[in-house]
Amino acid sequence: MDKKNALRAGAVTAGSTLMMLLMTSPALALTRDDGDDPGPGLSIAQTLGLYVGLPILLFVVIAGLVMVGDKSRKQQNQG
Repeated sequence: MDKKNALRAGAVTAGSTLMMLLMTSPALALTRDDGDDPGPGLSIAQTLGLYVGLPILLFVVIAGLVMVGDKSRKQQNQG
């Protein structure tokens, strides 16, 4: 019975993935619309900074603020 359910789940997943791929049309992205004014592209360093460096920096800042808040709460409870 488990093999039958696994096979059914795999078929549904594969079918829905195939339908999504068929329904999307990346060729439309190449057609320019009236009024399009794309800016200059990003360099590799800018792209890495924006999509890798900035999220890591935000994570570190938020984690640091949480740790500082937790330490101050522990000190109040001890005193």
